Amino acid sequence: MQLTYTSVPATAAPNEDVVVAGTDFAAVLDGATAVPGLDTGCVHDVAWFARRLGAALGWRLVAPASGTIALSTLLRAAIEETMSAHAGSCDLSNPDSPSATVSILRRHGERLDYLVLADSPILLDLRPGGVRAVMDDRLDHLPDFSLTSVARLRNSAEGFWVASTVPAAAEHAVTGSVPVAAVRRAAVFSDGAARLVERFDELSWAGLLDLLEEVGPAALIARTRESERVAPTPRRGKRYDDATAVYVSGLS
Repeated sequence: MQLTYTSVPATAAPNEDVVVAGTDFAAVLDGATAVPGLDTGCVHDVAWFARRLGAALGWRLVAPASGTIALSTLLRAAIEETMSAHAGSCDLSNPDSPSATVSILRRHGERLDYLVLADSPILLDLRPGGVRAVMDDRLDHLPDFSLTSVARLRNSAEGFWVASTVPAAAEHAVTGSVPVAAVRRAAVFSDGAARLVERFDELSWAGLLDLLEEVGPAALIARTRESERVAPTPRRGKRYDDATAVYVSGLS
């Protein structure tokens, strides 16, 4: 696998996106920005959580024989380790505890495994079939997005799942495998780098992957920043978001 990636924070604040990559895997984590003044029960910020979880996940992805272990199993163990790292200082029963999306691509022999937990998409350019978006869109279908509703529905069957303080969330990720020989190219995005499709409707998924291949992740994010700058004030979410794009080639 050949990987090219860029991760750019939305502002001068710490980047809450994390990339973990190796010779046969790439993972993107996107920390959920906390609302100012919200009691999370945690002494750590979201960036700490995303980086701590990314480190725990990365260690497992590089371990010998990790390719024989399901990605959901590795993620569950990483969530458990991260919880242990701050259980003594933080209230892990707080529903607003720091959280992050997780998306993973891993090559094991002639198989390409994927996992998507919450809203950071993976794109696979398949032969035949074209570009397929692997997505977990349960967050988009909440009845409302008030703080109370989101907290109540986080990590529940009626709502959505995300990496936080419920290890079982890993079993609810969107997972699967495809033959390596069937994949021409692939990409992993945080939702901030997928906005040209999901928020601004400027490109299709195939167009986004074409742009990533043509200009690279840094230029793709720069174009996203320009679209964020000129767009009307969003009704939900942030004008600017941390953005991470990973381009995967050399699979066959």
